[in-house]
Amino acid sequence: MSHQQVSLIAINAGDVASLNQGEYLLKRFSWKSIGLVEGKPAYQLNDVRMWIFEDGILFEDNIDKRWSNQTTEIVREVIFPSRHSAASGKPSLTLHPIGVPQLAKDEQPKFGGRAGFSPPPSTRLASWWKMLHSHTKDATVAEKFELTLEVTHHGPWLDVPAMFIEIGSTERDWPNRDAAKLLGDIISEGMALDGGSNIGLWDSVNNADELVLVTLGGGHYAPRANKLALVDGVWLGHMLATYALPFVKPENDTEPPGGTWQQAIDSAISATKQAFPNGKIICSMDKKAFRGWQRQAIRDYLSQQRIPLLTTKQILEALGK
Repeated sequence: MSHQQVSLIAINAGDVASLNQGEYLLKRFSWKSIGLVEGKPAYQLNDVRMWIFEDGILFEDNIDKRWSNQTTEIVREVIFPSRHSAASGKPSLTLHPIGVPQLAKDEQPKFGGRAGFSPPPSTRLASWWKMLHSHTKDATVAEKFELTLEVTHHGPWLDVPAMFIEIGSTERDWPNRDAAKLLGDIISEGMALDGGSNIGLWDSVNNADELVLVTLGGGHYAPRANKLALVDGVWLGHMLATYALPFVKPENDTEPPGGTWQQAIDSAISATKQAFPNGKIICSMDKKAFRGWQRQAIRDYLSQQRIPLLTTKQILEALGK
């Protein structure tokens, strides 16, 4: 093996939704077994690798570095097929970036990751979100599953762009093979396993100055990003829910608000910049999700950082729509 750049698909064999996506991909294409890496089965196809973890993935930090240490190959991104759990129990197919940027840096993250930080978001989020919509147009799966992005949350920690692609939301839905096939088809088409061209990889020269969106506020299912990421010309970075922007109201108006909201914004923006070199990073805020003083604090802070805060209308105008 060489210092070749590779993309990694990390499968969690203890998660039926993850395993079904992995098995579908293994059966569909002629992968070559490369034996065990760290004692775990691994396969290769073109410049894509599949690595099968026995059980659990949220605390498997640094799998990009660990793969490189074992194989000398450089991991450029990691895709995590997975299940999704939700109290609502609604069947859903979801995509999301990872990180826990709002946690105090001395906190122990409950669901993995590095407190106070986010790994770079996968540059494929917006294009695969569009694909998810086009693939489900005529599929029977669409009658059963709703499609949604989720905001940035949970682990593991790594240094390269990452994304979870998930089947939810309860034990009844996780084993659904039609859903696994549909998401498997998106992975295979997106990662060019069928010999086509990659979908959603950012090029710092060809894509320079294109709009990369970071959303602020709203619920866990990212309503603002759901709409805006379907617009042609919009790339998607981190999405922070209102709960990931914790504010503490100051004693008086002359002081800035406390809480880790600034840290969360800094982490989301710097990780998004890392994933999209030369991109034009913009933010869009769900105004209804904040009180007036919080909105003003966000506006002032982004203005200091020279990051444009745009409305949906302004984003569409910037794209000439």
